[in-house]
Amino acid sequence: MKANRKLLTEVLKDIQHDMSDEEVLNLLADSKISESPATEKYTLGQRAADAIARFAGSWAFIFAFTGVLILWMVINTILASNAFDPYPFILLNLVLSCVAAIQAPLIMMSQNRQEQKDRRRAENDYKVNLKTEIMIEDLYDKVNAILAKQSVLEKKLQEQEEQTKS
Repeated sequence: MKANRKLLTEVLKDIQHDMSDEEVLNLLADSKISESPATEKYTLGQRAADAIARFAGSWAFIFAFTGVLILWMVINTILASNAFDPYPFILLNLVLSCVAAIQAPLIMMSQNRQEQKDRRRAENDYKVNLKTEIMIEDLYDKVNAILAKQSVLEKKLQEQEEQTKS
């Protein structure tokens, strides 16, 4: 709580004109916490990287790729001397290396973008939690003030009852 109060005082220092606690709470309550991720515009390359990463990380890709590899090896083994890629499958190794060389950076680009989204989401969660905590503290202070006034009123009522009895 002390860290939040310190942060709040730093925020208040940044504000050029003086504001009461209530005005700060209203400002925080009215402030927009996050932008909708649906409104973000991605380039064609970013969308392609996301689609490739999504497909490359699926069971469908693993099964399809395994099927292609087995088919490649079976065809070249059956064709034997007429094979387009005979037994050590050098062309297959080249294809696999090229796929890995192209796929890895695309997946990393997608992961970096996802990391940025996660970082923004965490920052928004922190802002929401801070805002909620400040509002709860304010409500707590108001409830305490109400309870203090209530106890004062109860004392006054007791005094009045004692005066009416005597």
